[in-house]
Amino acid sequence: MKKRWSRRRRVLVIIAIAFLLVLPVSLGMHATSLRSSYAGTPSADARSRGHDALWLGHAWVDGRKTPADITALARQLDGTGIRDLYVHTGPLEHDGSLPLATVSPKTRWFVDAVHRAMPNVRVQAWLGDVVLPQKDPGMNLDDAAVRDRVTASSEQVLGQGFDGIHFDLEPLQSGDKSFLALLDQVHAVTKAHGVPLSVAAAQLNPRPGMNGVLVALTGQSKWWTKGYFEQVANRVEQIAVMSYDTAMPLESLYGGFVAQQTEMALAMTPPRTDLLMGLPAYYEDNVSHRGSAETVEAAVRGARLGLGRSTRQNFGLALYVDYTATPEQWTAYRDGWCVKD
Repeated sequence: MKKRWSRRRRVLVIIAIAFLLVLPVSLGMHATSLRSSYAGTPSADARSRGHDALWLGHAWVDGRKTPADITALARQLDGTGIRDLYVHTGPLEHDGSLPLATVSPKTRWFVDAVHRAMPNVRVQAWLGDVVLPQKDPGMNLDDAAVRDRVTASSEQVLGQGFDGIHFDLEPLQSGDKSFLALLDQVHAVTKAHGVPLSVAAAQLNPRPGMNGVLVALTGQSKWWTKGYFEQVANRVEQIAVMSYDTAMPLESLYGGFVAQQTEMALAMTPPRTDLLMGLPAYYEDNVSHRGSAETVEAAVRGARLGLGRSTRQNFGLALYVDYTATPEQWTAYRDGWCVKD
């Protein structure tokens, strides 16, 4: 006699079969949409508006860099639209504290040197850490004492002359209220100092249901909802989308992804907040990033297509990161974004 399946088991099997049948169709439609978004010719007006940025590694504040490096950096930025430098000043401890004198002993030297060599460029303290629950051990943003220490650390680095605070806390789940509470606290500090608060933001959910599929496959979410993105953008002066590590296999798909992300981010970012799209100025080949697909050239073209004929002036691109960027990637950024047609 055959053993009958339980109702729960039958339901799970039906769901699994439906998932396997629907997923290829959904992914095919998504790929077609991305290719379509990458087609066409970018608007001639979709060029740098002088609101670009560059993420800088820790070497600038730990003693490895010299005055000659500052001169070379100023030469590298000349003629670009870069006005913000996010220099890695942390990392923050998991409890929110920052041993600045130990971790970044040359902070004051770097800030003063940039201000002298590049008076129109702002230097922001890039503060980051991994966060619970997806990274354990990590920072627990649900703990009010941790948020208080992060706020105190922000006050501490502003005392070193920084022109702003730039947070990169990952991975942040969409809807995380503790992160919003932290932004409210730190924004009160930056506002008192008259400097901007900025964040590195996750990508937006590319299609309805996609985040649910990802959670089902991996147990983790990657994207923010439009509503949560807007909540974050409303609490800062600048938001930079980390529009890389997309797992796209082809350059055309990646460029279309950036175009769609740009369109969505533009719609959800309030007019007063600067919006920047990240450029992958590095090369890796792994599950989340195919170097031949995620190119600076494709990201620039995708951002221009997504920007379209928008007259929004506080829009820019942000290169990640200085110590991996090649001359070819700098050329792709300059020729694709900074040079007028």
